[in-house]
Amino acid sequence: MDHRDPQHPPFWRSRFGIGWIVMAAVAGWFLWEEHRAHLLGFLPYAFLLACPLMHVFMHRGHHHGGGHPSHRDEHGEGDRP
Repeated sequence: MDHRDPQHPPFWRSRFGIGWIVMAAVAGWFLWEEHRAHLLGFLPYAFLLACPLMHVFMHRGHHHGGGHPSHRDEHGEGDRP
């Protein structure tokens, strides 16, 4: 007589998980269909908003040479005490 527990499938392969994926896909489709004009109309503004954010994060707030060892002065020497 075998007393092993039956193996349960992972959540995403269970009947409940597959049903949840199908419902989420249908809901996502209807959201896309109803709000596509709003989302696509926002894209030019999203690009404009991305410019100052990239500037701040890529330049790290313009703290050039603030004690970072990779920054060199005009003589090629790093920050030394």
